[in-house]
Amino acid sequence: MKNIVLIGFMGTGKTSTGRLLANRLGYSFVDTDYKIEKDCKQTIKEMFEAHGESYFREKEAAVVQKISRQRQVVVSTGGGTILNPANMQALRKNGIIISLTASVDVILERTGRRNTRPLLEHKDDEARREIITALRAEREVLYKRADLIINTSDLTPLQVVEKIMGFVKKDVKPHA
Repeated sequence: MKNIVLIGFMGTGKTSTGRLLANRLGYSFVDTDYKIEKDCKQTIKEMFEAHGESYFREKEAAVVQKISRQRQVVVSTGGGTILNPANMQALRKNGIIISLTASVDVILERTGRRNTRPLLEHKDDEARREIITALRAEREVLYKRADLIINTSDLTPLQVVEKIMGFVKKDVKPHA
């Protein structure tokens, strides 16, 4: 079976779902954001502050290229990974792309738990809501190119895993 690649906006449950799914499948699990931080010995927030978003996106692309060559892996991508067409081309080559979505309210609640999201560094919930809404609108067409889309707003990570398992068991061939 192909790799399972989880894409979607921050706070949609990619990491928690990915860990459970990898365990269920007996696959390795890779969170691209964590891998970038480990490789660079710096948090994403620190990278943004010291070098800017373009530096981070370069590191992200390098990690994606490396991970995309692995087998039997569940990949949790950062929310903006889909912005680089080369990232998605590499991940799709050996992967089933699954987009996780959630409502703006759910994303606000989930991302508000930790202050580790450089693109949401605003103390005001209304400003964060505006940023989330704008970024989601900008990226939505790219997220919709997935082989499967799951709204996680009212689902636990385990329920999301069940939906993914049902999809991959059908042995659906992803589109090119």
